[in-house]
Amino acid sequence: MSFNDALKEAGAKPAGKRPYFLEPQVERVLAITMTLAQELAVARQRSDTLERLLKAKGILAEEEIDSFTPDAHASAERQMWNQEFIARILRIVQQENEAALVADEVASGEMPDEAVPGA
Repeated sequence: MSFNDALKEAGAKPAGKRPYFLEPQVERVLAITMTLAQELAVARQRSDTLERLLKAKGILAEEEIDSFTPDAHASAERQMWNQEFIARILRIVQQENEAALVADEVASGEMPDEAVPGA
C-alpha cells in the first residue's frame, strides 16, 4: 500500500450525513480523543504481548527494548505509520473540510465532480 493510498483510505467517507448530538466542536474534539484512546489501547496491548513473549522465551531483555535504535528502513516505516495515524485521528476535520468545499461549490453554482456523471 502506498502512502497516498493509505491517506485516501484513512479519509474514506461513511455513507450519509454525520449526526451531531452535542455541539459540533465538542464532538470533533471527542472524536479525536476517542480515536487516540482506541489507538493507544491497541498499541499498549500489542506491545505488552510482544514484550512478555520475548522475555518468556529468553529472546530479549527489557534493557534491549529500551535501548533499541531503528535503522533507516524501520525509521521510514515508522514515519509512514505516523502519517497514517495522524490522518485517522484528524479524519473528522478532513471530512468537514471536504463537506464545506462541496457546499461552497454548490452555492457558487459549480457542480462537484462526483455530482456530474462521467466527470
